[in-house]
Amino acid sequence: MTPEAYCQEKAAKSGSSFYYAFLFLPPPRRAAITALYAFCREVDDVVDEASDPSIAARTLDWWREEIDRLYEGQPTHPVTLALAPHVEPYAITKNRLLEIIAGMEMDLHQSRYLDFAGLAHYCHHVAGVVGLLSSNIFGAVDPQSGIYAEKMGLAVQLINIIRDVGEDARINRIYLPADELKRFNVPAADLLNGRSSPAFVELMRFQAERAKTIYAEALALLPPVDRRVQRTGLIMGAIYRVLLDEIERADFAVLNQRIALTPIRKLWIAWRTWVGAKR
Repeated sequence: MTPEAYCQEKAAKSGSSFYYAFLFLPPPRRAAITALYAFCREVDDVVDEASDPSIAARTLDWWREEIDRLYEGQPTHPVTLALAPHVEPYAITKNRLLEIIAGMEMDLHQSRYLDFAGLAHYCHHVAGVVGLLSSNIFGAVDPQSGIYAEKMGLAVQLINIIRDVGEDARINRIYLPADELKRFNVPAADLLNGRSSPAFVELMRFQAERAKTIYAEALALLPPVDRRVQRTGLIMGAIYRVLLDEIERADFAVLNQRIALTPIRKLWIAWRTWVGAKR
């Protein structure tokens, strides 16, 4: 299997909404974003699948060494081999890749966030940086597109957190800020034990409104000159925005089930957004 095929398989197997956005890109940019996404999946899986945090930490250190090898022209992993040709053309910097690894490593040491500022810092590393790199791959020409892309990454990550509240709680992770749990009178134990309540629904409504606000702010920041080239990012955002609507319609029943869009619906949203962004 070639490095490119390895990354393609990694992206397709994940079932992520991002995969549907990649389909509309021209081959060179699609290869670059697929390799970047595969890298993110690899380092995320290190943390999510490890039973021993010390082993996960050592594996992430190996990935840091592999990033060194990538920028020395000697990558060894299929993902970095696939990423290598795109590093220079699309300004994929070493520091940005290391920021992503640092974000994944945060999950080894921190399972609670005191306030939204702390959560936003985490989101910057695991989503905002990915948005910035993706913006370059898509072909941004206006520097403000980086600001748009980072904010869109934050919005998408917040929606992801809303969807996965129950799933994360089952592995003892709570990404909802502790001060907001307190404000809405929702004990952490309710999340850990999958107990919904009117207070929980109000808390989640607050989370959803913030995500919608940040999503709208991101769209407003996208420079018109880059609207066409950033269509892939707009597709990613649109799929998650529709997902948030579905979660709201289900009255935030996220503690004991995973709410998702069907593949055909994701493809429809992707096509509709792609065509709409041409105008």
